[in-house]
Amino acid sequence: MEHFGYLFATYSIIFVAIFLYVVFIWQRQSRLESEVRALEAKLKALAEPKHESAAAEPGAKPSP
Repeated sequence: MEHFGYLFATYSIIFVAIFLYVVFIWQRQSRLESEVRALEAKLKALAEPKHESAAAEPGAKPSP
């Protein structure tokens, strides 16, 4: 048991590294989710005027 300090230090470093990696992945996932929401909102905003402009055209049939 004379090298117990080294074993403890090694496991401590490994657990800290894993914890930091999980935090990094968590933050990256949050950023990606917010970017996807922003892109969905842009896509929805781009899709809405097409429906309104098609209905406003003279002679256009109303959509069901």
